[in-house]
Amino acid sequence: MRIFKKFTRKKVISSFIAIFGFMLLAFAAPVLEEGMYPLSEIHKVNLKDAGLKIDVKDVYNPDGISLVDALVNVGGCTGSFVSEDGLIITNHHCVFGALQAASTVENDYIEKGFKANTHEEEIEAKGTICRITDSYDDVSDEILNSVKEIKDPAERTKKIEAKIKEIEKSAEKKDSTIQAQVSEMFEGKTYVLFRYKVIKDVRIVYVPPRTIGEFGGESDNWVWPRHTGDFSFMRAYVSKDGKPAEFSKDNVPYKPKKFLKVNPNGAEEGDFLFILGYPGRTFRHKPAAFLEFQEKYQLPYISDLYDYQIDFMKELSKQDPEENVKLASRIKSLANVTKNYKGKLKGLRELSLVENKKNEEREIQKFIDADKNLKSEYGNLFEQTNQVYSKLFKNAKRDLWLSQIFRASTLLRAAEIVLKNAEKLDTLKGDKKEDHIKNQVPKTVKSAELLYNRYSEKADKELLAKMIIDAKDLPENSNVQAIEELSNKYSTEKEIRNFVNSAVENNKIADPEYFKELLTKSKDEILALNNPLISLANGILKQEKSLENERKKIEGTLDELSAQLIEVKRLYKKQSFVPDANSTLRLTFGYVKGYSPVDAVYYKPVTTLEGIIEKSYQGGDYKVYEKLVELFNKKDFGKFYSKKAGGLPVAILYNMDTTGGNSGSPILNAYGELIGVNFDRAYEATINDYAWSEDYSRSIGVDIRYVLWVTQKIGGADFLLKEMKINL
Repeated sequence: MRIFKKFTRKKVISSFIAIFGFMLLAFAAPVLEEGMYPLSEIHKVNLKDAGLKIDVKDVYNPDGISLVDALVNVGGCTGSFVSEDGLIITNHHCVFGALQAASTVENDYIEKGFKANTHEEEIEAKGTICRITDSYDDVSDEILNSVKEIKDPAERTKKIEAKIKEIEKSAEKKDSTIQAQVSEMFEGKTYVLFRYKVIKDVRIVYVPPRTIGEFGGESDNWVWPRHTGDFSFMRAYVSKDGKPAEFSKDNVPYKPKKFLKVNPNGAEEGDFLFILGYPGRTFRHKPAAFLEFQEKYQLPYISDLYDYQIDFMKELSKQDPEENVKLASRIKSLANVTKNYKGKLKGLRELSLVENKKNEEREIQKFIDADKNLKSEYGNLFEQTNQVYSKLFKNAKRDLWLSQIFRASTLLRAAEIVLKNAEKLDTLKGDKKEDHIKNQVPKTVKSAELLYNRYSEKADKELLAKMIIDAKDLPENSNVQAIEELSNKYSTEKEIRNFVNSAVENNKIADPEYFKELLTKSKDEILALNNPLISLANGILKQEKSLENERKKIEGTLDELSAQLIEVKRLYKKQSFVPDANSTLRLTFGYVKGYSPVDAVYYKPVTTLEGIIEKSYQGGDYKVYEKLVELFNKKDFGKFYSKKAGGLPVAILYNMDTTGGNSGSPILNAYGELIGVNFDRAYEATINDYAWSEDYSRSIGVDIRYVLWVTQKIGGADFLLKEMKINL
């Protein structure tokens, strides 16, 4: 059953009537349901009754220009154009990595923020690109027909992967200005080819000081009430002929098809809102066994490991300002994940999601058994699913370790890149080999810039040693062979640490120029160097390769079983479903609304500047920017004071369905005007990835009035307000 038909900017809306036809029943607002709606489905959602004051075609119109044309995927987050000169608004935390890459001890933009008074002063956001959704096609038949006769799950998975690459390559060959990506909408069932226009030159324009952009730090992360000014401005650039180009002083600001109108009046409690964005991954259609794997293995392992890494890097950062600049982005990223995972664990346990899912599956099994035809087709569905997951449970600790080892050590990650490049190079000859060295190697070098920018020798030593010591405790029947071989030489923790210290110190792969040189060598040449970290990486990759066929078999089997699960649930519940989020453009809507997370507690949905002052007396994460206090004491709120809120609004809370990737998404009012920027969820809503409820699922955004006030009064960037056509 297909979910997408062909979409281009030239096609009329009538061509979409069948898209997602089997997934959604009529939706009548204002009774809210979970929903990250694909573009093709929003005409089926009763947005008018919910509160939308503009035509749905103004939101999304395949036959012309609409609000979706102002949306960009920027660095894994969402952003939106807010001026005709390519000005983008997104989150502070989405720009953090690029800001760190541009910072030095002398010019610490992370702490003091950044402002470019002219276009010429804007700095490159290294490692950041913008992707704009241009078109998409349903390619389900093409992919599924290619595996119709294949019974072996591993071979099926390999064939699907190969077919996806073929489709993507063909699309990019037809149009060199786009990046093609096939996204799986329902596992084993539906596939969509998305074409993205890619902007390679993105620059930082204005970022508030850290005490504003990250006010509350980890203490307030995933918490309401919130007072964080989590916003930043960037700008997209292209070559003079309007085509995507690498960073160059000769490039000019990009002219978007559409940019959002900024409404400086913000929103108030009860207002209808909607969000357009690129939500990352949700897992609401997974079986109980998947949630059990999360609860027992993945979430606790990752959160404990990251806690250790964070604590070490924080202590290192306190001791050395240079280490602080290098490690700031890594610490922030890991801290965000671990708190999210702890929230999910809390939600899984408190809501008994695993047991509830198992109970649902028992009822579905009874439904299947009661029908002869269903029993014939789906009778063993849950039994087979549980058998596959039991294999994953058995090797969970080893596989999780393997998933993290190259993230823990910068130099080991560099070694991995070098070895994988060499394997590719060894398959090429003549012109193809030269073409790879000429075109692909520079791209690899550029993508590794951030890796080296964040390299800390001290952190690499400690975190790599920790991973090796942990691997020694893995079960004998599920171990890491490269570590076992290492343990034969270095049996004690002291010996392991000595080995790691020796391997990391003065290792030539720490030099970016040496790294670049290795990218032109064969694998035999590289291994002949007897570099201890390269040898270790090679041993780990060798085992991963030996496990690849079994993993693909499991993946292929689960794809087929997941497709069956969706179909039988549709029959059992007599309803259809919105596909899980997968970083493709979606819409969600709701209202500015408070909630009651625990007995006798109710949270209002709007915070104000007064709350920052109240928290500031605690110090630490609540350190407040001095000029902000001065302005507050003078009651200098400009035109952004709200009588209804009783102060200058800072953040708003709303009952929309969001997840990772929605960071930076524009919060739009009933008229499609920008009134805020989404950046977080309440702690109870970290469980959104697995389940959504109107009772506890709340998302958090920074109010546009606070954005504009900070930009004008603290940043002194009146010119940005003028560019956004805000009357001062």
